[in-house]
Amino acid sequence: MIDATQAGSAFLLGLSGAGHCLGMCGGIAAALNLGGTRSTAITVAYHCGRIASYTTLGALLGLAAGSIDISAWTVVLRYLAGALLIGMGLYVAGWWRGMALLERAGATLWLPVQRISSGWIPLRRWPQGFALGLCWGLMPCGLIYSSLAWAATAQNATTSALMMLLFGLGTLPAMLSTSFGAARLQALLRRRGLKIVIALLLIGSGLWTLYATASHTGHHGHAAHSAAQHHAQ
Repeated sequence: MIDATQAGSAFLLGLSGAGHCLGMCGGIAAALNLGGTRSTAITVAYHCGRIASYTTLGALLGLAAGSIDISAWTVVLRYLAGALLIGMGLYVAGWWRGMALLERAGATLWLPVQRISSGWIPLRRWPQGFALGLCWGLMPCGLIYSSLAWAATAQNATTSALMMLLFGLGTLPAMLSTSFGAARLQALLRRRGLKIVIALLLIGSGLWTLYATASHTGHHGHAAHSAAQHHAQ
Protein backbone atom coordinates (compact mmCIF):
# COMPACT_ATOMS: atom_id res chain seq x y z
CA MET A 1 0.00 0.00 0.00
CA ILE A 2 0.96 3.64 -0.32
CA ASP A 3 3.26 5.05 2.36
CA ALA A 4 3.35 8.57 3.81
CA THR A 5 6.29 9.70 1.65
CA GLN A 6 4.61 8.56 -1.54
CA ALA A 7 1.27 10.09 -0.57
CA GLY A 8 2.74 13.43 0.49
CA SER A 9 5.02 13.67 -2.53
CA ALA A 10 2.18 12.83 -4.93
CA PHE A 11 -0.09 15.55 -3.52
CA LEU A 12 2.76 18.09 -3.44
CA LEU A 13 3.54 17.32 -7.08
CA GLY A 14 0.01 18.18 -8.10
CA LEU A 15 -0.05 21.29 -5.92
CA SER A 16 3.39 22.44 -7.08
CA GLY A 17 2.34 22.43 -10.72
CA ALA A 18 -0.08 25.34 -10.19
CA GLY A 19 1.65 27.74 -12.55
CA HIS A 20 2.19 25.02 -15.11
CA CYS A 21 -1.41 23.80 -14.88
CA LEU A 22 -2.84 27.31 -15.13
CA GLY A 23 -0.78 27.94 -18.24
CA MET A 24 -1.58 24.71 -20.06
CA CYS A 25 -5.13 23.92 -18.91
CA GLY A 26 -6.40 27.16 -17.41
CA GLY A 27 -8.07 28.37 -20.58
CA ILE A 28 -10.26 25.32 -21.06
CA ALA A 29 -11.02 25.17 -17.31
CA ALA A 30 -12.21 28.77 -17.32
CA ALA A 31 -14.24 28.29 -20.49
CA LEU A 32 -16.16 25.38 -18.96
CA ASN A 33 -17.86 27.60 -16.38
CA LEU A 34 -19.10 30.63 -18.25
CA GLY A 35 -22.38 30.68 -16.35
CA GLY A 36 -25.35 28.61 -15.21
CA THR A 37 -25.88 25.38 -13.32
CA ARG A 38 -25.32 23.24 -16.38
CA SER A 39 -21.82 24.65 -16.97
CA THR A 40 -20.93 23.99 -13.32
CA ALA A 41 -21.93 20.34 -13.77
CA ILE A 42 -19.79 20.18 -16.92
CA THR A 43 -16.84 21.71 -15.04
CA VAL A 44 -17.09 19.20 -12.18
CA ALA A 45 -17.41 16.33 -14.67
CA TYR A 46 -14.34 17.57 -16.55
CA HIS A 47 -12.20 17.58 -13.40
CA CYS A 48 -13.53 14.16 -12.38
CA GLY A 49 -12.61 12.80 -15.81
CA ARG A 50 -9.17 14.40 -15.64
CA ILE A 51 -8.39 12.82 -12.26
CA ALA A 52 -9.86 9.49 -13.40
CA SER A 53 -7.48 9.50 -16.38
CA TYR A 54 -4.44 10.05 -14.14
CA THR A 55 -5.59 7.30 -11.77
CA THR A 56 -6.27 4.78 -14.54
CA LEU A 57 -2.96 5.44 -16.30
CA GLY A 58 -1.16 5.10 -12.96
CA ALA A 59 -2.80 1.73 -12.33
CA LEU A 60 -1.88 0.42 -15.79
CA LEU A 61 1.74 1.53 -15.51
CA GLY A 62 2.05 0.17 -11.97
CA LEU A 63 0.67 -3.17 -13.14
CA ALA A 64 3.09 -3.28 -16.09
CA ALA A 65 6.11 -2.40 -13.93
CA GLY A 66 5.11 -4.93 -11.27
CA SER A 67 4.80 -7.74 -13.79
CA ILE A 68 8.60 -7.92 -14.04
CA ASP A 69 9.68 -10.04 -11.06
CA ILE A 70 13.43 -9.38 -11.00
CA SER A 71 15.14 -8.01 -7.89
CA ALA A 72 17.59 -5.89 -9.91
CA TRP A 73 14.65 -4.30 -11.76
CA THR A 74 13.09 -3.31 -8.44
CA VAL A 75 16.32 -1.66 -7.28
CA VAL A 76 16.64 0.25 -10.56
CA LEU A 77 13.06 1.48 -10.26
CA ARG A 78 13.66 2.69 -6.70
CA TYR A 79 16.70 4.65 -7.81
CA LEU A 80 14.62 6.01 -10.70
CA ALA A 81 11.90 7.10 -8.26
CA GLY A 82 14.41 9.10 -6.24
CA ALA A 83 15.94 10.66 -9.33
CA LEU A 84 12.52 11.62 -10.71
CA LEU A 85 11.50 13.29 -7.43
CA ILE A 86 14.71 15.33 -7.49
CA GLY A 87 14.22 16.17 -11.17
CA MET A 88 10.62 17.26 -10.59
CA GLY A 89 11.68 19.39 -7.63
CA LEU A 90 14.26 21.15 -9.80
CA TYR A 91 11.66 21.52 -12.56
CA VAL A 92 9.05 23.02 -10.22
CA ALA A 93 11.59 25.55 -8.88
CA GLY A 94 12.69 26.47 -12.40
CA TRP A 95 16.28 25.37 -11.74
CA TRP A 96 16.29 22.69 -14.45
CA ARG A 97 14.04 22.26 -17.46
CA GLY A 98 14.98 18.71 -18.44
CA MET A 99 11.48 17.38 -17.71
CA ALA A 100 10.20 19.53 -20.59
CA LEU A 101 11.73 16.95 -22.94
CA LEU A 102 8.85 14.65 -22.01
CA GLU A 103 6.39 17.24 -23.31
CA ARG A 104 7.99 17.23 -26.73
CA ALA A 105 8.08 13.43 -26.75
CA GLY A 106 4.38 13.26 -25.88
CA ALA A 107 3.23 15.73 -28.54
CA THR A 108 2.94 12.94 -31.13
CA LEU A 109 0.71 10.88 -28.84
CA TRP A 110 -1.48 13.88 -28.08
CA LEU A 111 -2.24 14.98 -31.68
CA PRO A 112 -4.81 12.28 -32.59
CA VAL A 113 -6.49 12.64 -29.18
CA GLN A 114 -6.66 16.41 -29.64
CA ARG A 115 -8.33 16.03 -33.04
CA ILE A 116 -11.07 13.87 -31.54
CA SER A 117 -11.64 15.92 -28.38
CA SER A 118 -11.69 19.29 -30.16
CA GLY A 119 -14.90 18.20 -31.89
CA TRP A 120 -16.70 18.17 -28.53
CA ILE A 121 -16.16 21.89 -27.88
CA PRO A 122 -18.28 23.83 -27.03
CA LEU A 123 -19.41 21.33 -24.40
CA ARG A 124 -23.18 21.07 -23.94
CA ARG A 125 -23.59 18.11 -21.54
CA TRP A 126 -21.65 16.79 -18.56
CA PRO A 127 -20.71 13.44 -20.22
CA GLN A 128 -18.79 15.48 -22.82
CA GLY A 129 -16.97 17.25 -19.98
CA PHE A 130 -16.06 13.93 -18.39
CA ALA A 131 -14.83 12.53 -21.73
CA LEU A 132 -12.71 15.62 -22.34
CA GLY A 133 -11.20 15.22 -18.86
CA LEU A 134 -10.31 11.60 -19.64
CA CYS A 135 -8.39 12.77 -22.69
CA TRP A 136 -6.48 15.34 -20.67
CA GLY A 137 -4.30 12.71 -19.00
CA LEU A 138 -2.58 12.14 -22.34
CA MET A 139 -1.74 15.76 -23.10
CA PRO A 140 1.98 16.59 -23.52
CA CYS A 141 2.72 17.76 -19.99
CA GLY A 142 6.10 17.06 -18.43
CA LEU A 143 4.62 17.18 -14.95
CA ILE A 144 1.98 14.54 -15.76
CA TYR A 145 4.34 12.24 -17.64
CA SER A 146 7.11 12.38 -15.05
CA SER A 147 4.56 11.83 -12.27
CA LEU A 148 3.24 8.77 -14.11
CA ALA A 149 6.78 7.43 -14.55
CA TRP A 150 7.44 7.99 -10.83
CA ALA A 151 4.14 6.33 -9.83
CA ALA A 152 5.03 3.29 -11.95
CA THR A 153 8.11 2.71 -9.79
CA ALA A 154 5.76 1.53 -7.01
CA GLN A 155 5.30 -1.63 -9.14
CA ASN A 156 1.77 -2.10 -7.84
CA ALA A 157 -1.44 -1.16 -9.65
CA THR A 158 -3.28 -0.06 -6.50
CA THR A 159 -0.40 1.98 -5.06
CA SER A 160 0.40 3.63 -8.38
CA ALA A 161 -3.27 4.46 -8.90
CA LEU A 162 -3.51 6.02 -5.42
CA MET A 163 -0.36 8.06 -6.07
CA MET A 164 -1.85 9.49 -9.26
CA LEU A 165 -5.22 10.04 -7.56
CA LEU A 166 -3.48 12.18 -4.94
CA PHE A 167 -1.54 13.94 -7.68
CA GLY A 168 -4.84 14.78 -9.38
CA LEU A 169 -6.34 16.02 -6.12
CA GLY A 170 -3.27 18.21 -5.67
CA THR A 171 -3.98 19.92 -9.00
CA LEU A 172 -7.55 20.79 -7.97
CA PRO A 173 -6.86 24.07 -6.08
CA ALA A 174 -5.24 25.64 -9.13
CA MET A 175 -7.70 24.26 -11.66
CA LEU A 176 -10.84 24.99 -9.64
CA SER A 177 -9.62 28.50 -8.90
CA THR A 178 -9.51 29.04 -12.67
CA SER A 179 -12.85 27.37 -13.28
CA PHE A 180 -14.64 29.47 -10.68
CA GLY A 181 -12.63 32.67 -10.84
CA ALA A 182 -10.86 32.56 -7.47
CA ALA A 183 -8.19 35.14 -8.27
CA ARG A 184 -6.73 35.30 -4.77
CA LEU A 185 -6.13 31.57 -4.63
CA GLN A 186 -4.51 31.68 -8.06
CA ALA A 187 -2.17 34.43 -6.89
CA LEU A 188 -1.22 32.42 -3.80
CA LEU A 189 -0.50 29.28 -5.80
CA ARG A 190 1.67 31.25 -8.23
CA ARG A 191 3.88 32.65 -5.46
CA ARG A 192 7.54 31.91 -5.97
CA GLY A 193 8.13 31.22 -2.29
CA LEU A 194 5.51 28.45 -2.18
CA LYS A 195 7.04 26.79 -5.24
CA ILE A 196 10.50 26.86 -3.69
CA VAL A 197 9.27 25.29 -0.44
CA ILE A 198 7.46 22.50 -2.32
CA ALA A 199 10.46 21.99 -4.63
CA LEU A 200 12.79 21.57 -1.64
CA LEU A 201 10.39 19.07 -0.06
CA LEU A 202 10.34 17.04 -3.29
CA ILE A 203 14.13 17.14 -3.60
CA GLY A 204 14.42 16.07 0.04
CA SER A 205 12.03 13.16 -0.59
CA GLY A 206 14.08 12.13 -3.62
CA LEU A 207 17.35 12.23 -1.70
CA TRP A 208 15.83 10.20 1.12
CA THR A 209 14.54 7.63 -1.40
CA LEU A 210 18.03 7.30 -2.92
CA TYR A 211 19.64 6.98 0.52
CA ALA A 212 17.10 4.40 1.71
CA THR A 213 17.53 2.35 -1.48
CA ALA A 214 21.33 2.45 -1.27
CA SER A 215 21.26 1.47 2.42
CA HIS A 216 18.80 -1.36 1.79
CA THR A 217 20.80 -2.64 -1.18
CA GLY A 218 24.07 -2.42 0.74
CA HIS A 219 22.60 -4.26 3.74
CA HIS A 220 21.29 -7.10 1.60
CA GLY A 221 24.56 -7.29 -0.32
CA HIS A 222 26.54 -7.57 2.93
CA ALA A 223 24.12 -10.18 4.28
CA ALA A 224 24.40 -12.25 1.10
CA HIS A 225 28.21 -12.04 1.21
CA SER A 226 28.30 -13.13 4.86
CA ALA A 227 25.96 -16.05 4.12
CA ALA A 228 28.17 -17.14 1.24
CA GLN A 229 31.29 -17.07 3.45
CA HIS A 230 29.51 -19.02 6.18
CA HIS A 231 28.37 -21.63 3.66
CA ALA A 232 31.91 -21.94 2.29
CA GLN A 233 33.23 -22.69 5.77
